[in-house]
Amino acid sequence: MSTTHEEATLATQEEMRAASLKELIDDHLYMPYPFLRNRHESEAVAGVDAWLHKWGLTDEPGVAAMIGYTRPAELASYNSPTVDSGILQIVADQIAYQFVFDDRAEEIGRQSPALLLPMLCESIAILRDGEPPRTPLGAALADLHRRVRERCTPAQAERWAWKSREYVHGLLYEAVAQAHPFPVGMGLCNSIRSLTAGVEPFYPLCESAGPCELTPEFLGDPVVQRLGRLSADAAVWIPDLFSAVKEQRTGGMINVALAHQRAHQASLPEAVLLAIRQINATIIEFESLHEEMKAELSAAGAGYVDGMVGWIRGCYYWSRTVPRYADTAVASAHPCGPFGLLYPAGRTA
Repeated sequence: MSTTHEEATLATQEEMRAASLKELIDDHLYMPYPFLRNRHESEAVAGVDAWLHKWGLTDEPGVAAMIGYTRPAELASYNSPTVDSGILQIVADQIAYQFVFDDRAEEIGRQSPALLLPMLCESIAILRDGEPPRTPLGAALADLHRRVRERCTPAQAERWAWKSREYVHGLLYEAVAQAHPFPVGMGLCNSIRSLTAGVEPFYPLCESAGPCELTPEFLGDPVVQRLGRLSADAAVWIPDLFSAVKEQRTGGMINVALAHQRAHQASLPEAVLLAIRQINATIIEFESLHEEMKAELSAAGAGYVDGMVGWIRGCYYWSRTVPRYADTAVASAHPCGPFGLLYPAGRTA
């Protein structure tokens, strides 16, 4: 945290009234953005089901149930509340695809990272070279790539493909980290998580919803790039808070709360509070930078940054209710130990 915000309001264990981890998160996470949803959400839900069926992905054991637990169209609706139905459907389908791909990669990677190479190389070949797919997952990705090229400008589609390739590489890094005999440190965990988040491929889709293509000068501006990094980090770290119970149970390593738990030899509630402090600082920095440049933004630029806001907001409201993270509502928030916090002095939720 910056020197301006590094003083935290400490709370003793007795002052922590939260009974569950979910209540603990809700009590301390700084969320300045209100809940919103897209009016085309129900159409997107039906569209995701049809799209997964079309490409044979729900033929795989457990996929249909996983989609029911994760609700990808709901996440798309929450993080893209103002886009038209066409873009919303692409966003929802891509989220669903990434959920399937991520679970498959985790299952295979736990056996050996090397076993991931065929599916990852197929994805890279599709995204980089336009190679024909060899598997149902590859066919679904090729369809997404085609639809993005149809909806976006060539430059936007190329940025989408580039960021999607980063996501693919991140899954290999995660598998290597999971297979390593010693846990990775906080820095490496954050670096890998920023790739496996898969948030940044959606920014060009948000841009395509605007009135015009953004200039390379705008996209390359250090402040805009910093906003993108802060948004992606906050958007993925927030679900990490809610998934920490599940990840701890299954031996997951790349999770911001579990990284704090390892680094500080803390209980899970203590680690969640430390992770919340990190997330709050990230959101506050994002807010501050956004406010500073608001007056200078064009309509297209404002919409682009609003898309980043959408991912922070959407991931929070989705994580609170999605069935996949239901364990958080019953996991105890005690003991909290000495790491109580949390808003920088003078701030409230």
